[in-house]
Amino acid sequence: MKDIAHSQIAIIGLGYVGLPLAVEFGKHYPTLGFDINKARVAELQQGLDHTLEVSSDELAESGQLSYSCELDDLRRANVYIVTVPTPIDEHRQPDLTPLIKASETLGKVIKAGDVVIYESTVYPGATEEDCIPVIERVSGLKYNVDFFAGYSPERINPGDKEHRVTTIKKVTSGSTPEVAEFVDSLYRSIITAGTYKASSIRVAEAAKVIENTQRDLNIALINELAVIFNKLGIDTEEVLLAAGTKWNFLPFRPGLVGGHCIGVDPYYLTHKAQAIGYHPEVILAGRRINDSMGRYVVSELVKVMVKRRIHVAGAKVLVLGLTFKENCPDIRNTKVVDILAELKEYGVEADVFDPWVDATEAQHEYGLQLIKQPQQGIYDAVILAVGHNEFRQLGAAGIKALTNSSGIVYDLKYVLSAADSDLRL
Repeated sequence: MKDIAHSQIAIIGLGYVGLPLAVEFGKHYPTLGFDINKARVAELQQGLDHTLEVSSDELAESGQLSYSCELDDLRRANVYIVTVPTPIDEHRQPDLTPLIKASETLGKVIKAGDVVIYESTVYPGATEEDCIPVIERVSGLKYNVDFFAGYSPERINPGDKEHRVTTIKKVTSGSTPEVAEFVDSLYRSIITAGTYKASSIRVAEAAKVIENTQRDLNIALINELAVIFNKLGIDTEEVLLAAGTKWNFLPFRPGLVGGHCIGVDPYYLTHKAQAIGYHPEVILAGRRINDSMGRYVVSELVKVMVKRRIHVAGAKVLVLGLTFKENCPDIRNTKVVDILAELKEYGVEADVFDPWVDATEAQHEYGLQLIKQPQQGIYDAVILAVGHNEFRQLGAAGIKALTNSSGIVYDLKYVLSAADSDLRL
């Protein structure tokens, strides 16, 4: 196995995961950032990142990093790192299309002695059962004879400026003991937080998929508790603050569970479990609870509207926030759209305002027309769906000013106090 000093790296996919990784590798090794999106490559070549994960200064500091969408440029690499998305389809089944296409691309350029490392979240076995055979078929090379593989799951947290690529411990693995050591050494050379070498690729894949499954279940528990406490007339936040005084109580909060990881990864694990004849109960129960929260939010809002004699059909509601989390522009798998779909079912007219979101992207992904600025005093209700700093700065007075005299403020993110909101999760 070659020395890491001779590594020439290609990162396949320059999204929230791939770009920060490419920037760090580009500080130490000749690195090519590859993406099939020509517009994405063009903006990066100009020193701009619309995801806001990497600043222009950070891009400039990565002295050995270049970008391309040309297949031939990939041929000069000898280490390929795949960071493409792994979404679910409309039936909540794993969609490996981006991963398979990336593997087909690698099959066209890979050479004897090269190493392919996957970072995309998958179920245990996907790397060697689904991806590697594609590379073998297209390239004509034999796995673990002519080329080798590793798996090192991504742990990127979009919008988080504290937990970055280099400061998060990295799990690594390889298809042979020698490759495992090579992959671990390569990542260890850029990760200041250190690495953890798993015993196999399947172990590393499983470790990744349960990280977010665990969080999903914890949030599902709190969401169910919030429903119970609301029926009991108890403020959920007050209960959580009281329980949080115990040293080992986990500080989860209720809410919408979207994004590219927590709301998606459990379906990869349950898919694999069902494929081997086991029907997971707890994991899917948590998914059902979290996937139902948009509908629950709207049902609670409608109840209050009826009590206040606000005519539901034709009512005007403002939704503050579209992204799946605060202070980032990421709208992938946002569950705010579930709220919007449910409001539409009731005949409610909803405006969406989010200063972090590109209006063209919202239109393309969800067919939504964002408003540029909400008007004051015209809304029957305001749903504070995302806790952006801009909304926190508005404060209770600023948010209430958006409603009419009988308007309702529904705070999903505990931005306001219980006294300043009509509804909270």
